[in-house]
Amino acid sequence: MRDWENGEIAAVQNRDHKFLRKAVEEAYKGVESGDGGPFGAVVVKNDEVVVSCHNMVLTCTDPTAHAEVTAIREACKKLKRIELSDCEIYASCEPCPMCFGAIHLSRIKRLVYGAKAEAAIAIGFDDFIADALRGTGFYQKAHLEIKRADGNEAIIAEQVFEKTKAKFQMY
Repeated sequence: MRDWENGEIAAVQNRDHKFLRKAVEEAYKGVESGDGGPFGAVVVKNDEVVVSCHNMVLTCTDPTAHAEVTAIREACKKLKRIELSDCEIYASCEPCPMCFGAIHLSRIKRLVYGAKAEAAIAIGFDDFIADALRGTGFYQKAHLEIKRADGNEAIIAEQVFEKTKAKFQMY
């Protein structure tokens, strides 16, 4: 490896460490304020923090107000757009499937996380969704029935996409 490559790698690592520390600070801030669990996230664009957020589940009485989702919502509002393809997200912990889905849907170009999900699971955070996706969980824990509608209702629901495709384009 050439010297300039080593320097470039070190610069990226230093940058990642700086923004990851900010996400961890947010995690502590959220717990200390009573807003939610110990999770923080930072959205960065061009080496500048766009937003720095923490878990807001308790304060917002919203089970979807995870740090990453909150950061994506706030970044989209601030930048006045729904795609963040020129942004990165730093998360204090490996994102749950919901947060990963939000990261994917927002088109964020890069995710850097600190703790593995097992660290959160070890202190009691629910791992059911991750287990279900991996095929390792006990599905009865959720007590959720999932059924696709049949008959005319399913056809009507599918038609909305065909009937509105000319009026609505994502990107």
